[in-house]
Amino acid sequence: MKIKLDNRDSKIVKDNDTYRLLDNTELNNLVVSKTILHPGKETTGHSHAGQEEVYHFTSGYGFMEVGPAEPGVPNRKYDVSAGDIILIPDGDFHKVWNTSETEDLIFVCVFDGTRNH
Repeated sequence: MKIKLDNRDSKIVKDNDTYRLLDNTELNNLVVSKTILHPGKETTGHSHAGQEEVYHFTSGYGFMEVGPAEPGVPNRKYDVSAGDIILIPDGDFHKVWNTSETEDLIFVCVFDGTRNH
Protein backbone atom coordinates (compact mmCIF):
# COMPACT_ATOMS: atom_id res chain seq x y z
CA MET A 1 0.00 0.00 0.00
CA LYS A 2 1.36 3.41 -0.93
CA ILE A 3 0.18 6.49 0.97
CA LYS A 4 0.81 10.20 1.10
CA LEU A 5 0.70 11.82 4.50
CA ASP A 6 -1.76 14.49 3.43
CA ASN A 7 -5.44 15.28 3.97
CA ARG A 8 -6.53 12.57 1.54
CA ASP A 9 -4.80 9.58 3.16
CA SER A 10 -4.60 10.81 6.75
CA LYS A 11 -6.66 12.20 9.60
CA ILE A 12 -5.85 15.69 10.88
CA VAL A 13 -5.17 15.24 14.60
CA LYS A 14 -4.14 18.83 15.41
CA ASP A 15 -3.86 22.00 13.36
CA ASN A 16 -2.89 25.19 15.17
CA ASP A 17 -0.28 27.96 15.18
CA THR A 18 2.35 25.53 16.57
CA TYR A 19 1.97 22.56 14.24
CA ARG A 20 -0.16 20.48 11.90
CA LEU A 21 -0.33 16.79 12.82
CA LEU A 22 -1.65 14.08 10.48
CA ASP A 23 -2.04 10.35 11.27
CA ASN A 24 -2.45 7.39 8.95
CA THR A 25 -3.89 4.35 10.74
CA GLU A 26 -4.33 1.93 7.82
CA LEU A 27 -2.12 -0.70 9.49
CA ASN A 28 -3.31 -2.79 12.43
CA ASN A 29 -0.33 -2.28 14.75
CA LEU A 30 1.51 0.85 13.59
CA VAL A 31 0.60 4.51 13.19
CA VAL A 32 2.45 6.66 10.65
CA SER A 33 2.27 10.32 11.60
CA LYS A 34 3.50 13.53 9.96
CA THR A 35 4.23 16.68 11.96
CA ILE A 36 4.74 20.08 10.36
CA LEU A 37 6.29 22.14 13.17
CA HIS A 38 6.10 25.83 12.35
CA PRO A 39 9.09 28.24 12.59
CA GLY A 40 10.23 29.08 16.12
CA LYS A 41 7.82 26.58 17.72
CA GLU A 42 8.26 23.46 19.85
CA THR A 43 6.24 20.33 20.53
CA THR A 44 4.93 19.58 23.99
CA GLY A 45 7.36 17.17 25.59
CA HIS A 46 5.92 13.83 26.62
CA SER A 47 6.62 10.14 27.10
CA HIS A 48 4.70 6.91 26.55
CA ALA A 49 5.07 3.85 28.73
CA GLY A 50 5.01 0.72 26.59
CA GLN A 51 5.58 2.53 23.26
CA GLU A 52 8.67 2.92 21.09
CA GLU A 53 8.87 5.53 18.32
CA VAL A 54 10.98 6.37 15.28
CA TYR A 55 11.25 10.01 14.10
CA HIS A 56 12.49 10.65 10.54
CA PHE A 57 13.16 14.31 9.76
CA THR A 58 12.40 15.19 6.14
CA SER A 59 12.72 18.99 5.92
CA GLY A 60 14.00 21.93 7.95
CA TYR A 61 16.21 21.90 11.04
CA GLY A 62 16.11 22.20 14.80
CA PHE A 63 16.92 19.99 17.77
CA MET A 64 15.37 17.15 19.71
CA GLU A 65 15.68 16.14 23.33
CA VAL A 66 15.28 12.50 24.36
CA GLY A 67 15.42 11.55 28.01
CA PRO A 68 15.71 8.17 29.61
CA ALA A 69 12.99 6.87 31.86
CA GLU A 70 15.49 6.58 34.77
CA PRO A 71 15.47 9.54 37.19
CA GLY A 72 18.74 11.44 37.48
CA VAL A 73 20.09 10.42 34.07
CA PRO A 74 20.55 13.47 31.79
CA ASN A 75 18.56 13.87 28.59
CA ARG A 76 20.31 13.56 25.22
CA LYS A 77 20.10 16.51 22.80
CA TYR A 78 20.42 16.07 19.03
CA ASP A 79 20.68 18.65 16.26
CA VAL A 80 18.24 17.44 13.58
CA SER A 81 17.77 18.16 9.88
CA ALA A 82 16.49 16.42 6.74
CA GLY A 83 17.56 12.77 6.63
CA ASP A 84 18.12 12.33 10.37
CA ILE A 85 16.42 9.47 12.22
CA ILE A 86 15.99 9.41 16.00
CA LEU A 87 15.02 6.23 17.84
CA ILE A 88 12.97 6.75 21.00
CA PRO A 89 13.02 3.85 23.45
CA ASP A 90 9.99 2.74 25.43
CA GLY A 91 9.03 5.34 28.03
CA ASP A 92 11.65 7.96 27.12
CA PHE A 93 10.70 11.65 27.25
CA HIS A 94 10.96 13.44 23.89
CA LYS A 95 10.48 16.96 22.56
CA VAL A 96 11.31 18.77 19.28
CA TRP A 97 12.21 22.43 18.66
CA ASN A 98 12.16 24.18 15.27
CA THR A 99 15.00 26.73 15.50
CA SER A 100 14.34 28.28 12.08
CA GLU A 101 12.53 31.61 11.92
CA THR A 102 11.28 31.01 8.36
CA GLU A 103 11.05 27.30 7.55
CA ASP A 104 8.80 24.50 8.82
CA LEU A 105 10.48 21.48 10.43
CA ILE A 106 8.80 18.37 9.05
CA PHE A 107 9.15 14.87 10.44
CA VAL A 108 7.45 11.50 10.11
CA CYS A 109 6.91 9.41 13.23
CA VAL A 110 6.14 5.69 13.29
CA PHE A 111 4.90 4.14 16.51
CA ASP A 112 3.24 0.94 17.64
CA GLY A 113 -0.24 0.81 19.07
CA THR A 114 -2.53 3.82 19.18
CA ARG A 115 -2.04 7.52 19.83
CA ASN A 116 -2.14 8.23 23.56
CA HIS A 117 -1.13 11.91 23.46
